[in-house]
Parts: sequence; C-alpha cells; structure tokens
Amino acid sequence: MTARSAVPVDLATAAELAAQLRVDSIRCSTSAGSGHPTSSMSAADLIAVLASRHLRYDWDDPRSATNDHLLFSKGHAAPLLYSVFKAVGVITDDELMTGFRRFGQRLQGHPTPVLPWVDVATGSLGQGLPDGVGIALAARYLDRLPFRVWVLCGDSETAEGSIWEALDKASHYQLSNLIAIVDVNGLGQRGRTELGWDMDTYARRVEAFGARAIVIDGHAVGAIDQALTAAEDTAGGQPTVILAKTVKGRGFSMVEDDPNWHGKAFPADMADMAIAELGGVRKLVLRGPRPMPSSIPATVTAPAPTAPTEWPTYTVGHSVATRKAYGDALVALGAQNHRVVALDAEVSNSTYTDEFAHAFPERYFEMFIAEQQLLAAATGLNVRGYIAFASTFSAFLTRSYDFIRMGAISGVDLRLVGSHAGVEIGADGPSQMGLEDIAMMRAVQGSIVLYPSDGASTVALVEAMAATPGISYLRTTRGAYPVLYPAGEAFPVGGSKVLRSTDADDVTLVGAGVTLHACLRAAELLAQDGVHARVIDCYSIKPIDRDTLAAAVAVTSGRLVVVEDHHPEGGLGSAVAAALLTDRGTGLSLAHLAVREMPGSGSAEELLAWAGLDADHITTAVRQLLQKV
Repeated sequence: MTARSAVPVDLATAAELAAQLRVDSIRCSTSAGSGHPTSSMSAADLIAVLASRHLRYDWDDPRSATNDHLLFSKGHAAPLLYSVFKAVGVITDDELMTGFRRFGQRLQGHPTPVLPWVDVATGSLGQGLPDGVGIALAARYLDRLPFRVWVLCGDSETAEGSIWEALDKASHYQLSNLIAIVDVNGLGQRGRTELGWDMDTYARRVEAFGARAIVIDGHAVGAIDQALTAAEDTAGGQPTVILAKTVKGRGFSMVEDDPNWHGKAFPADMADMAIAELGGVRKLVLRGPRPMPSSIPATVTAPAPTAPTEWPTYTVGHSVATRKAYGDALVALGAQNHRVVALDAEVSNSTYTDEFAHAFPERYFEMFIAEQQLLAAATGLNVRGYIAFASTFSAFLTRSYDFIRMGAISGVDLRLVGSHAGVEIGADGPSQMGLEDIAMMRAVQGSIVLYPSDGASTVALVEAMAATPGISYLRTTRGAYPVLYPAGEAFPVGGSKVLRSTDADDVTLVGAGVTLHACLRAAELLAQDGVHARVIDCYSIKPIDRDTLAAAVAVTSGRLVVVEDHHPEGGLGSAVAAALLTDRGTGLSLAHLAVREMPGSGSAEELLAWAGLDADHITTAVRQLLQKV
C-alpha cells in the first residue's frame, strides 16, 4: 500500500504507519547490528499519529519559518525518527538500511543536525525538552509565529532535573505552544524506572510545575489523537505534557516489557519473527498537514534603534570592570542588531546583563537559578536564528557543561559569558570562584575562549563574538582595573597584544585578565633593576596567537612566565605551553604561576598574593629563571 497526502490521514492509516515504523526500526537496527528498537517500538503509535495528523511541517523546506518543530529528547529512539523520515519520503529505504550507525553516514546513532530535519543533537538525556523551551520562547515572544514545539521524552529522563527546570520555565513564560509527549514504558536501561507506570504520580508532578497533564493509553490511536488535539488548544496558557502509558517492545510478544532488550538489536532470526508478527514490511509514503499560513511575516522587521549605535568608550587609565564593559557592549550590540537576545541566571545585576534587560526587555529572558535551562534556552533561540548571549558566574557554568558539550555536537552558536572568575573575586570564597572554566571551555570542540583585561578589549571582543559562529566564551572580572587600550583598538579572535617590548628583552611575561595588570606592574619593578620584560596580553586563549608567543620567547631565550587566576590544569599556561612546545620542543624555561591550593575568603589583593599571582611573586619567578641561565 502506497499513499501520499498533504492532509491528515485517517486513524486506520495512522495505525498502519505505526506498524511500519516498528518494522523499520527493527530492520535498520538489525542491519546495523546495534540500536534501540524496543525503545522505538513503544513510542511508534504516538509518533505515527503526530506525524500523520498533527505535525504541521513542510518536509521539502525544513527551514520554513512556520514549520512545527519535532525534537526527540529521547534520542536513543533514533530508529523511530529515521523511520519517520523514510515514511515522509525524505530518505530512502536504502539509506535507512545501509546508513544507520555506519561510519561516514548521516543517520548517526543518536540524531544530530547533520540531517536538515533535526534541530539539535540529542542522546544525552534531559536536553531535548529544555532546548524546546528556547524554540518555544522564540515563537511566542520574538517570531510571534503560530508553530508548535513537540518533544518526545522518555520516562527515564524525567529523573533529570533539567526536565523539571524546563517545565518550570515553560510554565513561567506561558509556553502553551510547547507539548511534551512522555513515553512511559516503565523500563530504563537496566530495569524498572523510578516510577514505573505510576501515571498518577507523574501527573501530579507535572501539574505541580504548572503544566497541563493528559494521561492516555499510548497505544490507542484514538486516545492519542484526542490528546494531541487537546494539546493544540493554547487558550489556557500552559505547556502540555501528554503522559502516555506504553509497553517497551510493543508489537513483538517475545520482548514486550522485557528489561533485557534495552539497546539491543534483534538477531536476524528474531527480526524476521518480529516483522512477521507485525504484519510484514510496508511501503507507506505519506505526509501530514502543512504549516498554517500566517499573516505575520516569517522574519521579524527590525525596529528602529533606540539610540544611535555607538560603542561604549573608556578613558585610558580610568578603572572599569570588564563585567561592566560587557553590559555596556551588549546594549550597544542590541541597538545595532535586533536579532541579539540576552539571558541570565538571576545574577544580571552582577554580570551587568541587567543593562540589556532595561534597554530591551522584550529580548531579555530571565532563567532564574537554572543554569541548564539557561544554556538550553540559548540553544533553542539560536535554532531560530537569534544571537543569544547567556551569562552567569563562571563557576556556575560548570553545572551546565553537558549542554555546552552537546551544543558543539548540534553545531549551534552559543555566546557564553562567565563573570566573577578566579580568586580575584575576594571574600565570597571558593564556592563562587571560577577556577576551572578556561579548561572546561577549551576542551569543547571548536570553541573560542576570550579573556579581556580592560573595558576597551571587552567591548571589541563582544562585538567579535556576535559575528563569530560556534561556541565562544568570554571570561570577565569582578573588580575594576585601569583601561589599557584606546577606543577602537582592534582585537581579532586569535590575536594578542604586546604591551611592553625591546630588542633586548630578558623574559616574556604572559597574562590575561587580572594577571595582565600584575605582569605590567612586575615589568616596572624589574626595569628598576635593569631587567627587561616583554609583556603579552593573551586575550585570545583559544585560538591562541602562537606566532607572537614564539617570536617573544625567541628573543628572551625561551624564558617565559605565565600567570593565571585559574587552576594550573587546562588553563592559560597549558594553552601557551601546548602552542610553544609544538614549535620549540624542550627549549623553554617556563615558570607557571597559577592557583595551586584551595582558596578561602579574603580580599582580592590578599588572595592574589596568597596564590602567588601578584607583581612581587612574578618578579621572584623571573629572577629564579634568570639565575638558571
């Protein structure tokens, strides 16, 4: 039987489609020798009814602004998603059978946006629904378009706190355009889930977070259709969670509700038995409804700037905190580009994102103290083409690191800003000190790590971040320090600045952020003793300016002092050493000053001295290097 439609099909055909999705999930995973067929089979009825009768999507134009969005938060059900792609005719049966989980092919083990119908990479559980919140925010508050965001969740991932952060924020922002479908098959990877089939408890928890709960039999196509129809009613202003009681491995009696078949492809003989029990291979090709026409333009018209676009300027020598300069620059950027949005995690009066919130309240989203949702919302907003800046204390970004890692897999543009870095923050103590953030961000594939030392460089780097794709991170400082550069100075990504140099320098000092100022002071002290120090502002830690560093140490006979307000592992020192060792082998005489013990409370000056990062300790390190010659 072959059909093709641009309107919703009848329920009998939807049931046939569900059987086909089960069969194809089995076929492709058995062909690959791995995958999650039973997890796909439990949700097949849900997705069949959704795809054929409710998902408004132009499969020939996956970037259409009015398309609904479908996210598989339950990313291991990739066989089911790919079987849908075959059913709507955007991939062939041959690709499904020979491309799933194969090297160099696009049907990867968990979905990624290498496929144009996939918005974000999933597979790390608990992320699809939070990402969906960001897409739904864009639809309701920015695009003002009537598309819906459908998210298939697994019941196991409801143990993730990020799921509840998502429901909380979706309720707060009245995202009635967000519908989660939870496949409650009662089984996880190693046995029963925490709640099993306790649908009442699921419903109470969902409702406690302000969402509407609809409990159904996840294998009754009529009930599924009614629930999806009810979810499309947005009058209540609530997100909807459809809690569907299902059976893992549904359709193949040998494995139904069997905890031993998670993540296992059926051997060929079992696959043949399962396909026969399901009624054989089908060749349905059909599509559901197309996107609804809208009188609202697909792209938002740029409003007139609230003021002439002027980048903030600071007087050289005047003290300004880089976190304050970030807030100033963000406002200027927002006036210049209406696609710029900002998010924060309830510390905007410290990160200075509140300046943007006051200037452009319609483009500011408060995520409160929910750092995972902060990153996920930024991800979803980027899916819709917005230039999202997300900020919090640098230490708290560690909580959301998995979302950053997955953002790289998704290929999204995330612009992250971490303030209050290092022991320099002072009396708040170690719980608030970002001392791992540079290492964390350097480890992300393709990331950019920037660390400005003054207001002028901060403004320039914020502007650069807005124009740079991928994941970028700006580290800002709590305290105010003298402006070093004139307005308009260029700070290209991958560059550095040489602030002091002669043709007869004895040592190279490398700093960034607060430690650059200590390096400059140390150079002054050394000069009094006739020691010439070259000082480099390594504002771009990744990519790093290898050529400038190599030229400097060539002049200074390999003598180098790197100073960073960060743990020694993975930070500025590691970046500098890696760059230079590539070129110079073992010809370096390197002193690396970093935070090597657990700090406590104190003033910034006390803590920088305690950690050995002040000018006096730098000069001591230089003299020790010189004595080795």
